[in-house]
Amino acid sequence: MRLCSAITARYNWRIEELSIGHTELAQLWAVNPRTVKREMRRLQDMGILVCIRAGVRGRVGAYRLNHARIAEFTRPCWQAIGADFEDRMSSLAGERTVVRVDFSPAPDPKPMDPGGTWGAVRRRLQAEHGGIFDSWFAKLVQDPLQGDTLVLRAPNSFVCRYIETHFSALLSAAVTAEMPTADGRARPIKLVC
Repeated sequence: MRLCSAITARYNWRIEELSIGHTELAQLWAVNPRTVKREMRRLQDMGILVCIRAGVRGRVGAYRLNHARIAEFTRPCWQAIGADFEDRMSSLAGERTVVRVDFSPAPDPKPMDPGGTWGAVRRRLQAEHGGIFDSWFAKLVQDPLQGDTLVLRAPNSFVCRYIETHFSALLSAAVTAEMPTADGRARPIKLVC
């Protein structure tokens, strides 16, 4: 909490620098200056803060956040925030290579069944939601039906989760309009990665 308050109050994100005197930090943290010195030394020993200019002879010290070390410490909590956050943080931490996303329109895949119902769903989505279709729905590929359930495969877990959380109602409406079940009910949809 002390680190968070110092970052919130005085961290300059433009130049990546925390510059604050021990007296001012002691007031911010409601502790004495000795506690500030001890805490700043502890944060440096842990590798969270890197001293870029020592505070000597009345000068204020300057510190920089060690993002890689912070990522290492917080890794166990990423999943609790969400899968998409974990994917983003993993890529920022250098664990994954950057994947180039091609936003050019994908060609219509061949329909899985003779009626071309998945193709009809795709055409409806493209006509009604062109930008969303090009960015998200165009990447979906139909897998074989599982009973009445339409199974759609996404290229990665981020796309899969994003469609589930942001566009499931649009997808469901298009599937219901173009691919109702034999008894007229809405067809269940399963997104897989």
